[in-house]
Amino acid sequence: MRDFAHASNAERVAALLRQSHLNVLYYTAMPRTIPPFRADMVGSLLRPAPLRHARERRANGEITTEELRVIEDREIATIIARQAEIGLALATDGELRRSRWQYDFFWHLTGVERVVRDQGSSFRGVQSRPEGAFVSGKLDFPADHPMLGHFKFLAAHTEATPKMTLPSPLVLHFRRGRAGISRDAYPDIDGYFDDLARCYRKAVRAFYAAGCRYLQLDDTVWAHLGSQREIVLARERGEDVGALPGRYAQLLNRVLADKPADMVITTHSCHGNFRSSWQSEGSYEAIAELLLGGVDYDGYFLEYDSARAGGFEPLRFLPRGKKMVVLGLVTTKTGMLERKDDIKRRLDAAAKVAPLDQLCLSPQCGFASTEEGNTLTEDEQWAKLRMIVELTDEIWG
Repeated sequence: MRDFAHASNAERVAALLRQSHLNVLYYTAMPRTIPPFRADMVGSLLRPAPLRHARERRANGEITTEELRVIEDREIATIIARQAEIGLALATDGELRRSRWQYDFFWHLTGVERVVRDQGSSFRGVQSRPEGAFVSGKLDFPADHPMLGHFKFLAAHTEATPKMTLPSPLVLHFRRGRAGISRDAYPDIDGYFDDLARCYRKAVRAFYAAGCRYLQLDDTVWAHLGSQREIVLARERGEDVGALPGRYAQLLNRVLADKPADMVITTHSCHGNFRSSWQSEGSYEAIAELLLGGVDYDGYFLEYDSARAGGFEPLRFLPRGKKMVVLGLVTTKTGMLERKDDIKRRLDAAAKVAPLDQLCLSPQCGFASTEEGNTLTEDEQWAKLRMIVELTDEIWG
């Protein structure tokens, strides 16, 4: 064939069609300057050794809370700089001030108590710490919630887009259901859901006022609703599992109804993440139509690092041109670095179901949903994030 630059339009099209399907798609995809970004991350990062040591010293009474905070500040500033160094367009604080991805937020809500249970949550081969949250009074979001300060510190130390992660309101209900809610405070479960929606709407407004324009609600519940094991357990707790998805979608849409136009709110859905283990398995098929099409999120981080999440077929429910899906194709469960060509092939498969221009790339979950962290090293963690940035540069420019 003649030189490509001097070829006719028909010859150029023919040449492109002879290349891989994915390469053809690359010509129609564009970089993104708003979140979620082509190269994104879920939120949590492994706790650096100095911070782990400081937490132990604080627990033993060897240092004060203020001395611990100084070390947290220093380590968070370090990981913010590292995220910028590898080329991420966003920054999180790695959730370094938290012990658990969800409870540190819940425990500081008005009306929620920290409780110790007989046993922790069951993961494959391991159990989490036996602690949880109990709704003992009327729910509210307090003006002095500590995570507002956490966000302000993050925003003050990055030139990238600061991203805040919070647990979804569904998480406060699903695992224990009615047993986790005081009947004195909420004799009527509808009143509980009303106050839960009001509490989260207030939280959204508070973080927006603090400068947050990129908020993510982390959620294991939707993935659990696609798991036969979790559905059986929910029925045993007395839940009407047929009604739960609709009730949950309504709750989330009430939370999102007041979202400012210049604020992006996404969700992250996974099957559980604790010390490289997980809780459930199952495709998104059962809940995808409602979640992708019926819940007013701007984007969805979906776990897709293994067969436990099923195939990409549920992506057919993604509304065209409106929302983004961030594919979690890079695992945080192990330190082995994926091959770029393997990730590209999987992205190619996803792009046959949903438009490439509505897809992004991230790790499948956080690297440390709890302070124990997953079983990989910090170097392996940063190598995975760097590879994601490189891949998205190759694919989207």
